[in-house]
Amino acid sequence: MGEMPSDPASARQGREPEERVDWLSLSPFLIHAMLIQFILSLTRVTTSYRVIELDLPLVWYGLISSGYALLPIFLAVPLGRYIDRGNDARAIWIGSGLLVAAGLGFCFVATAAVPILLLTVLSGIGHLFLMAGHQIYSVRCAGPIGREAVFGNYMVALAMGQMCGSLTISWLAQGLVVPPTSMLFILALLIAVVAFAVSFAIRPEVVSLSDFAPPPVSGVAEILRVPGLAVVLLASVVTVSAIDLLVAYLPLLAVERNITAGQVGILLTIRAVATMAARIFHSRTLRLLGRASATLVSMLAGALGFWILAAPVPVELMYAGMVMLGMGMGLAVTLCLSNVVDVAPVHARGMAMTLRLTGNRIGQFIVPFGAGVVASSTGAGGILFIIGLSVAASGLAVRTAYIRR
Repeated sequence: MGEMPSDPASARQGREPEERVDWLSLSPFLIHAMLIQFILSLTRVTTSYRVIELDLPLVWYGLISSGYALLPIFLAVPLGRYIDRGNDARAIWIGSGLLVAAGLGFCFVATAAVPILLLTVLSGIGHLFLMAGHQIYSVRCAGPIGREAVFGNYMVALAMGQMCGSLTISWLAQGLVVPPTSMLFILALLIAVVAFAVSFAIRPEVVSLSDFAPPPVSGVAEILRVPGLAVVLLASVVTVSAIDLLVAYLPLLAVERNITAGQVGILLTIRAVATMAARIFHSRTLRLLGRASATLVSMLAGALGFWILAAPVPVELMYAGMVMLGMGMGLAVTLCLSNVVDVAPVHARGMAMTLRLTGNRIGQFIVPFGAGVVASSTGAGGILFIIGLSVAASGLAVRTAYIRR
């Protein structure tokens, strides 16, 4: 991994290397991140369509979305400590293998509600390992000088994966209301196998044992007392839950409004392209507006996009709403990630990142379950309207927290 600092122990205790982006380490990582997002964008939407195919009760949408977060809630803190000991690359290897296992299950046993729920849980665990490993590895690919560029490139890679998944769904749907789910699951499995192979190009950090000093162990309560961190983590929960619910409920909204699966694919593709465009200018936006204002503006834009989708508007106006949503939420998610790194202590970033993911998973567990109850009376549009309100409120909270620091 690039050029090591002359004193690795001191770097782990609080001083950071000053080198710019290590592109040799970053390049395979970006390819892997794109492939993983490609897989997830396929499987999450395809799972919703499989639930529709099986004609399951509406509450199963919420249960299956919640299942994605169930076990990861209990694994996140020990995983953070594992990663803080220099195991970010190994976490990526494990997560990639779990996605292959989940892909096999989706291809061969996802024919009833309970197997789909269990496979979604397995996929959620794999995703937890991958996201925690990815986020700390991305910090390792650059010192403070190049970190925002790394985050921007990482998020662009995720957006490219989302775009590939959305285009694939649109292409295979060919005017159908429900796409060929079996074919999509097989494709996701093949990509997962490729991603698993690529993951081994992501290498663990090489640190001399004679120089290595274990980082101090920080408790959860100690980390949460860091000024501003709790609010930043909450904003991350809201943004991730919002995007997760969009992916889960957009197919239902489309069925309610007689929108084809191909048009759903186009909507998601528009979101991915808008997200990618916004993330390309992440560093410039941050320099222009500052963290607090950039977070507020991006989350208000995302909220407006959700409100447009929630309204009973023509599909052409939904396209415009998805542009607004993609740009706003794409930038907001990137800022929430970099805000955690900005606020958290250097020696406990792995723990802070997994606390972020724990919060995300709690949100993904509780919010979809409640959303399923709300959707039974309001439909998918009501869910999207409530999401918009929560996103706008979180943006205001982050701005206030940064002003008070």
